[in-house]
Amino acid sequence: MRIWIILSFLFLINTRIFGQEQEISSSTKTTPMTDGFQKKITEEEILKTLDSSNDGYYCSFVDLGHVYSYLIDTRLNVFRGKDEQWAIAIERLGYNPRAGAVVLEIYYYGNCLKNLEIYNNRPLNYYSVYPIDNDNFNETIDGEILKLDAKFWLVRGQQVPISHNKKLYIRAGIELKEYAPNEISIEEAGRLAVLQSRDLFRATDEELYKSIPKGLAKILVLDQWFHKDFDLQISPKMTDEQLRQTYEFNKNLTGLDEMSFETFAQSIRQQEVFKDEWDIEMWENNRPSSYETWQLIAKVIAENAPEQYKPTLKPNTHWSNWPDSGTM
Repeated sequence: MRIWIILSFLFLINTRIFGQEQEISSSTKTTPMTDGFQKKITEEEILKTLDSSNDGYYCSFVDLGHVYSYLIDTRLNVFRGKDEQWAIAIERLGYNPRAGAVVLEIYYYGNCLKNLEIYNNRPLNYYSVYPIDNDNFNETIDGEILKLDAKFWLVRGQQVPISHNKKLYIRAGIELKEYAPNEISIEEAGRLAVLQSRDLFRATDEELYKSIPKGLAKILVLDQWFHKDFDLQISPKMTDEQLRQTYEFNKNLTGLDEMSFETFAQSIRQQEVFKDEWDIEMWENNRPSSYETWQLIAKVIAENAPEQYKPTLKPNTHWSNWPDSGTM
């Protein structure tokens, strides 16, 4: 069984690497016609699209535990059309200190996606929305903490109170880090603010339909679900010639501390082994098709039946379950 899984994983990776002339996977294509009839979408095709979401460039599976962004809130939206078109839009709200903003990222998956963002001539399967007015936000923060006189954030034109009252945070189950007395971090303030005005921080229908055809109906919305991050480190292995060129370039640039080519090559090959082991373990344990959540969602889409979503796994998408998010 393990051998079959590894071979399947390697086949997928090779397909994604050596099929790079395609703009994006079949997730952006409509379901083909067969003998004049629309081909019925299957659960297997939906799961395959989700399993193929990491393209080695700028498309990926939503990463709730992203180390550059403190998780604040999530939502999952499922769309279905009458002509076998389908799409999923996953919202991830987080505070990104590097971007200096609270960012709502919307990740798209489906067989009919359109109007995707482009970067370096490659498609991205997500785009970012900034629900808090930038000028107002900057007036309320000092580095990564809330200013003592900060009163509100202007979210989509409406004032949302932000608080320094510790009791409110305690009641909400938000444990303050307080590296200094009375200090409130931005992600802590955001988590409390979302509890008070969640709809303002979430995507509007206009934002959700940016890359989804308007004719698709929203058939299922989940505020929580069981989730596993699925982060494949896809990249082609370096040839011996590429290794030699990389060695010579870095040697001329830095000297490489007089490292020999043989030592350099051995180090690179060892890194590739570690990466392959990471990817194989990730594929076996975390790919969407390997667990209940996405199996059920695929059934919902294929049968156009939201009542099929009857999970048994405990939801884990609350920010408290992702303590490593934002830690770098």
